[in-house]
Amino acid sequence: MIYRYATFIKAINLSIDYAILNLSMVIAYLIVDRSYIFWASNKNYLPVVLVLNLIWLLAANITGLYERVLNKDSIRTYQSVFKTYLLFISLICFTIIIIGTKSYFITREYLFYSLALFGFLVGVWKLIFLTIRKNDRTLLVDTRNIIIVGAGAVGTDLYQFFENNPDRGYTVAGFFDDDPSRVAPGSTYLGSTDDCIDYVIINEVDEIYCALPVAQSEKIEQLMVDADKHLIRFRIIPEYYITPKKAMLVQNFEHIPVISIRPEPLESMFNRMIKRLFDVAFSLFVIIFILSWLYPILAIIIKMQSKGPVLFKQMRSGRDNMPFKCLKFRSMRVNNDADKVQATRNDKRITRIGSFMRRTSLDELPQFFNVLRGNMSIVGPRPHMISHTEEYSKLIDQFMVRHFLKPGITGWAQVKGHRGETKVTEDMMNRVEADVWYLENWSFLLDLKIIFLTVWNSIRGEENAF
Repeated sequence: MIYRYATFIKAINLSIDYAILNLSMVIAYLIVDRSYIFWASNKNYLPVVLVLNLIWLLAANITGLYERVLNKDSIRTYQSVFKTYLLFISLICFTIIIIGTKSYFITREYLFYSLALFGFLVGVWKLIFLTIRKNDRTLLVDTRNIIIVGAGAVGTDLYQFFENNPDRGYTVAGFFDDDPSRVAPGSTYLGSTDDCIDYVIINEVDEIYCALPVAQSEKIEQLMVDADKHLIRFRIIPEYYITPKKAMLVQNFEHIPVISIRPEPLESMFNRMIKRLFDVAFSLFVIIFILSWLYPILAIIIKMQSKGPVLFKQMRSGRDNMPFKCLKFRSMRVNNDADKVQATRNDKRITRIGSFMRRTSLDELPQFFNVLRGNMSIVGPRPHMISHTEEYSKLIDQFMVRHFLKPGITGWAQVKGHRGETKVTEDMMNRVEADVWYLENWSFLLDLKIIFLTVWNSIRGEENAF
């Protein structure tokens, strides 16, 4: 029943995408056509409709756009749509080069209107789809039935993960193990490892997760061979891992698997180039169109309310823990504790304009100059005072990991509410955990999401912004 429902939802998703594509082409036709021939009667136009529909189908199949659409989060959904859209445009250009445009209703103006309108409408539709799905996601997942071979610590951890994350869409039928006593209370024991394949075939299990120790390598290899013979997907869980909460990346050096303790998308030069180009372009936009007129206004008010420089320059920890001068509009009266003591609620050092700037994050705007210099990025872990880096690096194990990245004007920790004063070590631990998650899950769309949430939070106000 659930499988049929998931298939129905995917069919609806695909159908609406196609409806939007064809609607966009019709609207574009009405905009650019000068002959006043009804679009359905235009013999030169209809082949274009057929070709573009087939190209979208090809692009979607290549990128897997409609695979497990109910299990993808918002970032991965829009990543898939963006990749498919770019491939769609590329295939259209390739097709035009091959067959030409003279015999058909294809002009640059028509392509521009149809593709732009399609991209906009399909983006809006995906937002609507994600909003609807969010209301009761656990009932809308594309489920897979699995079994776990090996009821040791690794198998038990895997079982607990699936139980605690039903939105992933995995239903665990139970365990196979040669020692029934190893199966945790409350879990289902299905039999010995030799019974595994027969059970999977009879009960239409989708995947086998093998959590047997390396000492049983012969049995693992036999299970792998038997699974291949019966078209059953076989997954092997490494016997060694650090903690159940730490993400790891497996790479292959020929036949040798190498486990990295965390994925780092920004280790890719291409990803770093994209992030840097965006940083430069966005910073130039803010400096030219916002700071060019806002800077002198704030400078005058800051000078009028207290003596001292307009900008506050402070040494902070940057990428690879290299110190740099971080720029901010000065929001406090000049004092000797600026490099030692964090701002607190109702801090007497903060000026009236300083209070407003801190609530709205306007005091951070000069850091766009830091971004242009290459000291910072638009999005990343917030840079800390040197003294705080030295203090918290001794208290929190993963604290220094955040320095693999350039610090940011805003970050995932900030939009999740982990900003402002850190009264206890747990506050900093939450911030570090969010920063490490960003390091491991970076994407360009995630950066855009964080920027949007930062602007939104600044408009509506934040409890910890003071």
